[in-house]
Amino acid sequence: MSRFVIRGGQRLAGEVIASGNKNAVLPMLAATLLTDEEVVLENVPAIRDVDAMLDILAYLGAEIERENGTVKVRAASVRENEIPRELGEKIRTSVLMVGPLLSRTGEVRVSAPGGDMIGRRRLDAHFYGLSGLGVEVDIDKLEFHQSGKLRGAVLFFDEASVTATDPILMPATLADGVTTLRNAASEPHVQDLAKLLIRMGARIEGVGTNTLTITGVDRLHGTRHRVVSDHIEAGSYLAIAAATGGGITVRGTSRGHYWMIHRVFERFGLELRLEPDHIVLPPGQTVRIQPDAGGLTPRIDDGPWPQFPSDMMSPMLVLATQAEGTILFFEKMFESRMYFVDPLIQMGANIIVCDPHRVIVSGPTRLRGQTVRSPDIRAGMALLMAALCAEGHPSIVQNADIIDRGYERVEEKLQGLGADIIREEDPR
Repeated sequence: MSRFVIRGGQRLAGEVIASGNKNAVLPMLAATLLTDEEVVLENVPAIRDVDAMLDILAYLGAEIERENGTVKVRAASVRENEIPRELGEKIRTSVLMVGPLLSRTGEVRVSAPGGDMIGRRRLDAHFYGLSGLGVEVDIDKLEFHQSGKLRGAVLFFDEASVTATDPILMPATLADGVTTLRNAASEPHVQDLAKLLIRMGARIEGVGTNTLTITGVDRLHGTRHRVVSDHIEAGSYLAIAAATGGGITVRGTSRGHYWMIHRVFERFGLELRLEPDHIVLPPGQTVRIQPDAGGLTPRIDDGPWPQFPSDMMSPMLVLATQAEGTILFFEKMFESRMYFVDPLIQMGANIIVCDPHRVIVSGPTRLRGQTVRSPDIRAGMALLMAALCAEGHPSIVQNADIIDRGYERVEEKLQGLGADIIREEDPR
């Protein structure tokens, strides 16, 4: 287990190249099971969650080559239909393997998936979707059985969930007839998965909307696809630069993925320049909360796309500690995401915890160096961000490995911006 040691107070500035999207590449790796031909993915981030998915694919019998951000997967034969506990519990997205693996073996057994502890994360819509396609689901044993070919269906999700949309979209491409997914998620990573499947021969209409229509085909084939960049990673670095009083250019972005992030940065009094393939946060800006009409306290809510991403709530909350003014954060999607504010309060942040979903932040405050622990990927990055703002003693961010699950070469990228950060083995 490793940790980060950070001496804060540096104004970070420079350029960062956005990595491949974590939440796009993980279902894409599962989708390689839908064909016996080679699938080549470019711009694959070097993160621990990718390592975990590749370990599962290798266990199932896939041939894998990985070099310089390119991963080649060929599942010519699949020798297993069960994902063992020691592999499945490493990552929540192991459940993404169920639909594609069913298409190859007809029967699948999995253990309870792992992942971040940010509250209850329902799989009900996943089970509903698979059952609607004709899969026999044993929820208690997490066993799935497919008799013959799947059949198309009209499915309405009770929430626009990525966890529901991705796993059903993949097997629906090989089902008999037409499948319609209503109230489907439409995040950039869901769109990119659909684009990969279309390259593989799938017939999908409505990409980018909340209604997906999938006409089943007999087989999918291999292809090559470049993974879209990660708007959460890019947004995190923009927030870090703003919080430390610096400026930054993030390259490799897609402008259409940042409209809501842009609006929220405007709420902090910050200018962002959204270009077709890069974003500029000019230096020398004052972070100042813009009150709502009538001088009322503004609020940041998260929600399904195109609303503000839940994964950006943690870094923006830290940014609020360095901003002039008061703002309310209302986390609607995960019941435990806000628990990471306790270490921020210990570091000197002026935060009122209203309930598990709402906190009020007033700033600016001087943060002090502390030893803190990463509870999940996004909170870990936010605590790293707080440490970069902190003064006095160096900060130690324990459990750094959890940040590696979602952020590629994080200390190298921060060092390139001027951060005083090193990784070392945790002596505990």
